[in-house]
Amino acid sequence: MNKRKIINDPVYGFTTLPSDLIYDLVHHPWFQRLRRIKQLGLSDFVYPGAQHSRFQHALGALHLMVDAINILRSKGVDISREEAEGAQIAILLHDIGHSPFSHALEKRLVPLDHEQMSILLIRALNQEFDGKLSEALKIFTNRHPKKFLSQLVSGQLDLDRMDYLNRDSFFTGVAEGIIGYQRIIHMLNIHDHQLVVEEKGIHSIEKFLQSRRIMYWQVYLHKTVLAAEKMLIHWYSLLDRDPGLLRANPALKKLRSGQFRPEELPGLFASIDDTDIVFALKSGLDSKDPELRTLAGGLIHRRLFKCMLSDKPFSPAVKKNIRNLHPGGMIFQGKESNSNYKLNIKEIMILTKKQEVIPLSAFEGFQQMSQQETKYFMVYQG
Repeated sequence: MNKRKIINDPVYGFTTLPSDLIYDLVHHPWFQRLRRIKQLGLSDFVYPGAQHSRFQHALGALHLMVDAINILRSKGVDISREEAEGAQIAILLHDIGHSPFSHALEKRLVPLDHEQMSILLIRALNQEFDGKLSEALKIFTNRHPKKFLSQLVSGQLDLDRMDYLNRDSFFTGVAEGIIGYQRIIHMLNIHDHQLVVEEKGIHSIEKFLQSRRIMYWQVYLHKTVLAAEKMLIHWYSLLDRDPGLLRANPALKKLRSGQFRPEELPGLFASIDDTDIVFALKSGLDSKDPELRTLAGGLIHRRLFKCMLSDKPFSPAVKKNIRNLHPGGMIFQGKESNSNYKLNIKEIMILTKKQEVIPLSAFEGFQQMSQQETKYFMVYQG
């Protein structure tokens, strides 16, 4: 059977699956589940084209990993076949632990973030595939001696970010998020076993960081998306009021109860996707609980709550005024922060023309990119 399938990706054109093992992983039910996990959660309430899935993103990141390994090998970097396949599997499965609607329900189904959940699922798959994912596990958990392989999977300039910025820009139509990923990959190199970017690629890195900042505030943390997410989170927190809404998927009910053995967790989690949440929301349209009914109707029919954003915390008077205008309505407060570039934490390292390796923050203009931006929000039933 031919397992070297050709995939027509809307962002990159024709791509391929580089090995038989990767083909088998792609066709595993746990990976196929990612077809039913939207990459941008509830962002399609704002950008109707944002219907792409974690499945597409994972395949796109795999394509970039294949390219990156080929470029590094062309520069004399020693990467064995086993190491290459391990890195490719690590990036392919890096998001396998995402909850329904991606970040919207992060740590809600289980008290683990998606990276921790991904590790559990990869370990379970490694047992199923007779240890063939051991190299990938070392890379994914940063225990591989060649640290640059892990840096390609997770870091401030990793292939995950390169794909999602390009892909999310493509499907939302927000052109500001487009980055020169090909130039960045061609500027990658290895120095003293760590990933570096050749100095002539520094302006491409600057554009990458600027694009990421714009995408966070214009797409990922758009105020309407925030309103929808807070509604979904609150709805999920109230599900015990109407247990019948969980009847479609016993695994979801079992996870919420906490009554399961640890070894059951990967299988239970992997049986839940966006469709289960949507079905529960639709079932909740007739719920006897007024809050559940209001939240479900708002999310199904796009009757979303209002959202106010501010650079400063809201005063008690603002909340009181909203209460007076909308008595009895639900109100959620909080804040969202984004640091465009983090200093001293997996910094992007630049290989200068003098063959010196220095952190990106040492270059003029990049210190200011490390400043954390915080926005305060108030979501209310208007």
